[in-house]
Amino acid sequence: MDSQGRGLSESVWTSLDRKAGAVVELTVRQLRNKISTWVVMALGALLMALLLVFYVDAIRDGFESIDNDGDSVDMDRDGYPLGQEMKYGTSDWDGDSFPGSGNYVFEGQIDWNDPDRTITGNRTWEGSAILDATWIDYGYTGGMWSNIIDWQDGDVGQCPDGDAFDDWWPPYASACLQDDGTYVVSGKFKASGELYAPEGYYLTWGYYTEVFYVEPDPAEMYIDEDGIDWDGNSGSQGVDDDGDCLRSGWESNLWYNPDSNRNGIPCDVVWYVDPNTGEVISINADDFVDEDPVDEDYAGESSHRAFVIASGKVAFVLLLGLFLPLFLALGLVRDETERGTLHYLLSKPIHRGEFITYRVLGYLAVVSSYVIALCLLMALITSLIGPGDDLIRFSDFPVWIGIATATILVLAAYGSLFNTIGLVMPKYGVYLCIVIGVWEFAMGFTTIISPSSSVTFLSISHWGLQIVDATVLAAWPDTLQYSQMSNAFGLDTGLEWIWRPPVHTLGTGNAYLSIFTSTAMLSILSLVLISIGSSIFRRKEIM
Repeated sequence: MDSQGRGLSESVWTSLDRKAGAVVELTVRQLRNKISTWVVMALGALLMALLLVFYVDAIRDGFESIDNDGDSVDMDRDGYPLGQEMKYGTSDWDGDSFPGSGNYVFEGQIDWNDPDRTITGNRTWEGSAILDATWIDYGYTGGMWSNIIDWQDGDVGQCPDGDAFDDWWPPYASACLQDDGTYVVSGKFKASGELYAPEGYYLTWGYYTEVFYVEPDPAEMYIDEDGIDWDGNSGSQGVDDDGDCLRSGWESNLWYNPDSNRNGIPCDVVWYVDPNTGEVISINADDFVDEDPVDEDYAGESSHRAFVIASGKVAFVLLLGLFLPLFLALGLVRDETERGTLHYLLSKPIHRGEFITYRVLGYLAVVSSYVIALCLLMALITSLIGPGDDLIRFSDFPVWIGIATATILVLAAYGSLFNTIGLVMPKYGVYLCIVIGVWEFAMGFTTIISPSSSVTFLSISHWGLQIVDATVLAAWPDTLQYSQMSNAFGLDTGLEWIWRPPVHTLGTGNAYLSIFTSTAMLSILSLVLISIGSSIFRRKEIM
């Protein structure tokens, strides 16, 4: 019984509930019967299906081991990978310099204008000359950029007619035989004999010391060789397992800095951890230390998270968040006016201000059901096929619930905004909504790249994306660590650009506070826009 002695079935609140339910039910039925509703929703479902196809294809291919720092490459093609050449201090840009090749000792040269142009000896030579040889090292070979002459076991071609270096000029790293038995040489070679350097050309000579054989390491040795050496604490961590930074016994002639993180300890990794939250703030590794995390573990997990976050931000918050209200909310009242049914609806005992609220609630009932169903389907599929030992990744579900919540709040804000614009500008409101959509889309991508940019605070999409970022941090607290790993160890997973820590935490770094702040902002904005729409509608003359 109420204060006036009436039963609950006869109270004003029950009448209000019946009116609200009637308008909401009418709105749901109208939207359900519109072709545009099904077209937009079908396109949204198709978009998700395409995303899942690409994701499943990537998961099926697996995550191959990646040489993240490039120390398995052999740029000069001398048979020795960069990591091994680094240990011995040799160059991977010079095929004449490799482990065991010895050190080159320069002895002398004939410059382009020296008066004495002839030299005799058994040396390693480089330059241009006419060689009267008593011995040639046909087995002296190098790599891609060594400029060593390929003698082909002494079988070189005949020189062209005319005088060498006057009538014709030999290509570099080549030799040819003249009619008198001498060779025209240009490049690097080992030989004994008499050499004449033509005027205007140079010739240098020297010899190699400490020549010995070193077995080439397999390139696979420098892929995923380290793993992550970290005990969870701040400070110096990590071990140079493959030795391409420490170079034990070969400390001279370093061309890189073994203490690039400048902490006074060569060949380590400095981890910076927030003492309050335990989150990794940054990772600073010395060159070629812990450079290859196990890609199956880290790249697989990072790529999975990047897919979930990108789908939530771009596909749900930005695309569905903008297109659903643009097609479904803009005409919530305008279409009734054009069809002439608004007079009939308002003839019922219902306040005009209430009518706007109930129409928006009906719209939200439709789009919310759609978004929740779509998010749960995405959560189920990605949790089943995502990386990990468990059959189902239950940690994915809170993230998808956060994505659904952010999308619904964005849909409420955009729906309230577009509905109000449709009231004020029945004919041309769609153009203003498109302009707003472009602005919101741009602000959304700006938020993804730089969430702390103050101009993005004026957009609806910014607050929705902040809910996604905060939910990710709450559900996956080590996401910041994975993002830092992507930057520190060269893991190109996309996580480092699609996700940023939430900024609206009032300086606490608390993800739940960011969720509350962003949710409150979107809720307040929706209520204000509905109030504005109701106020306009109460004073609007119905034609």
